[in-house]
Amino acid sequence: MASFRISLPSKGRLAEDALAFLAACGLPVYKPNPRQYEALLPALPDLKVLFQRPGDIVASVADGSVDFGITGLDMVLEKTPLPTPLLILHDALRFGGCSLYLAIPEAWDDVWTLDDLARKATTLGRPLRVATKFPRLSGAFLQRHGIPHALISAEGTLETAPAIGYADLISDLVASGQTLRDNRLRPLEAGRILDSQAVLIANFATLKRNPAARSLARHLLEFIEAHLRASDNYSVFANMRGKSPHEVAQRIFDHCTIRGLQGPTLSPVITPGGNGDWYAVHVVVRKDEIFQAVNQLRAIGGSGVVVTPVTYIFDEEPPRYMALLRALEGETPPPLPEILPGRS
Repeated sequence: MASFRISLPSKGRLAEDALAFLAACGLPVYKPNPRQYEALLPALPDLKVLFQRPGDIVASVADGSVDFGITGLDMVLEKTPLPTPLLILHDALRFGGCSLYLAIPEAWDDVWTLDDLARKATTLGRPLRVATKFPRLSGAFLQRHGIPHALISAEGTLETAPAIGYADLISDLVASGQTLRDNRLRPLEAGRILDSQAVLIANFATLKRNPAARSLARHLLEFIEAHLRASDNYSVFANMRGKSPHEVAQRIFDHCTIRGLQGPTLSPVITPGGNGDWYAVHVVVRKDEIFQAVNQLRAIGGSGVVVTPVTYIFDEEPPRYMALLRALEGETPPPLPEILPGRS
């Protein structure tokens, strides 16, 4: 019987990406019945999987009915009770990317800056009516920039609000922007409120009082960080002739800028004729350094160069787990990150 629970998005692109991400981390979700709202993580049998709407995930982790959750940063900053009862364990899972923007009618060809937007309110002689599903984030942004406004809470499709006439502009998540264009709206570049992506969250009180929950958090972070670090890197192998492994390594140090995580790994190559002056060289390099590494190794005698993806790179201690332990030293969770664009 699972002792802890993690909530994942129940539908849509975020749900699909969350399942694919966990599988890539070595944590595939087993859901035999697609209609069920529960599943298992075979790699972590003490963790039951639930499926909820992104906003409900935040509420469940905040009240402690669920221990962990994966949802969008936008939902965390919008829905979390203040002061926050939860902790962001990982703030950059690299999927679910989008931005919260103010979007205005294309016909407003005199509005390009926030000052222009404030003048538009003066021209209309009233506060701007803003339809949004993110009243906390949108209201704080508009207030901070001194733009007279009245928030209109809305569910469902926002893009039609200006055309229908119950709002002047909207504040909504934008990915490609095609839906805005289809409705003759455009994102106001100066009105970028938040850049969001999927994050891993946990209930602070559960982690603080329960060592088993902290151990589970470490396992999650170990696999997530090992996968994310590996996804940026490739292994490069080459055969190289030399008098000794130290001589080959020195040649790499003298002539290559690519040296691996700590340095190259060398091992003897056993040739059919028993010629012992060949060594296999292995270095881990960033994806954008592959061709540089291949060319440099060939320039100093490397041959038979092979490049393969890396599945995991485990640190001695996961940096975000160490950050978690530091956060738990306090009696209350750290405040939510203040990362809104235009804050300065």
